[in-house]
Amino acid sequence: MKIRIACCLVVALVVTSFTPKPSPAANDAKITVLNPRGILPPIQRIPMAERLNSLEGKTIYIIDTKFARTRDFVETLHEVLQEKFPKTTWILRDKRGNYQVDDPDLWKEIKAKGHGVIMGIGH
Repeated sequence: MKIRIACCLVVALVVTSFTPKPSPAANDAKITVLNPRGILPPIQRIPMAERLNSLEGKTIYIIDTKFARTRDFVETLHEVLQEKFPKTTWILRDKRGNYQVDDPDLWKEIKAKGHGVIMGIGH
């Protein structure tokens, strides 16, 4: 039993003698770090467009972003809306690129000639 206690004390002395001790200068040193999250700008709210009172006499664009296997749906939607709302002009257009790619020419056309948009971006 006395041998075990003596061995434990020797091991404790050896471990504490090899443990590095901070220098006094290291305790006084200050480091400056940057927040990795950064500072986010405030969120700007953009209100939704006002609702049309009626579709009669209006021009509505149906935009296909060419999401995989949605062309049949968009074409069927175009046909059904033409039958259901015959006094509305329905224009089916393909958007350049996917829904994330800007298409300024299409947006200019819609702003100049259209009253509303149905944009299919996938399922």
